[in-house]
Amino acid sequence: MTAKRPFDGFDFEGFWDDCPYSLENYVEPPPSDELIASIEQELGGYRLPATYVDLARRHNGGMVKRNCHPMKERTGWAEDHVAIEGLYAIGRTSKYSLAGQLGAKFMIEEWRYPPIGVAIADTPTAGHELIMLDYRACGKQGEPQVVYVDQEDDYSITVVAPDFETFIRGLVEESEYDTAEEDRAAAIATVERGTLSPIVVRALAAVGDRLPNGERILRALARQIVDEKGFFALHDDERSHLMYGLMFWLYSSLCTARSFEAFVDRPATGASYDDSICYELMIAFDLVADPYDFNTRGYAEGFVRDWWDACVASGEIVEMAEGYCLTPKAEATLLGRLATIAGPQLNKPAR
Repeated sequence: MTAKRPFDGFDFEGFWDDCPYSLENYVEPPPSDELIASIEQELGGYRLPATYVDLARRHNGGMVKRNCHPMKERTGWAEDHVAIEGLYAIGRTSKYSLAGQLGAKFMIEEWRYPPIGVAIADTPTAGHELIMLDYRACGKQGEPQVVYVDQEDDYSITVVAPDFETFIRGLVEESEYDTAEEDRAAAIATVERGTLSPIVVRALAAVGDRLPNGERILRALARQIVDEKGFFALHDDERSHLMYGLMFWLYSSLCTARSFEAFVDRPATGASYDDSICYELMIAFDLVADPYDFNTRGYAEGFVRDWWDACVASGEIVEMAEGYCLTPKAEATLLGRLATIAGPQLNKPAR
């Protein structure tokens, strides 16, 4: 009698997204037995599930087109599902492989994810959520559950599937959760009526008459972003760049950035908005113990860094003895653009 192979009957047609980015950053050649053993040892002695190994020998890592998994509990992504970006390859040469530059080992060592097992997939939140194999109940040689770990919710852990094969078979296309209109309505409510970060509130008070109607301008700019995209997120586009500039200018009214990282990243020891002034807590995330509504619920640091590097290269942001700041000319240009771009929206009624 022929033994049943993992994924028998599973339709892989249209499962993988072999775009150039995936092929460059996720995919590796099928792993050898020797490579698998060395990766398992490097990750702490966890035995990778036979189904994970089988899948890797068919297609070792990669972004997927069926990128959503149903959930019974709310996640940081949605009410009823979680989205993934790609699966980590068994290897160490691609950026998003188990032992790669930004893979499983990196997420536990650098992002302080709980050492419950092995991270196997990232999400569109750029590191602030992970899909992991959880070995706590079965031991390092057992069959782990697949769980969702939310860094922004104090690394809370929620079961996704009882095993890896069930997880893969449960993935569906994003179209199964087409909530574009509901998402747009929620995003409009967020930007028009959501409470602001305490940091932003203090900064708007600090700039005073230099930005009359500052809150209304901020909300109007965010509304334009929602109207353009259908959701509230910042990328590499004109209005996003303007929002990055506004956040940096507001940040600079409270303190001076010693580096890009000082401006963007929440300090590891910060426990409040008073001692954690940073971009992340101004618009990207909130503190679980003290939440606010007006935020993008995640961000891609690369977009902010590219904006910063371009501003430094053009001389709009300069390094002074005390740190980085906008030049007077760049500040005047920023405020002028805010008046021009956001101004016409000021009298637009809320919906």
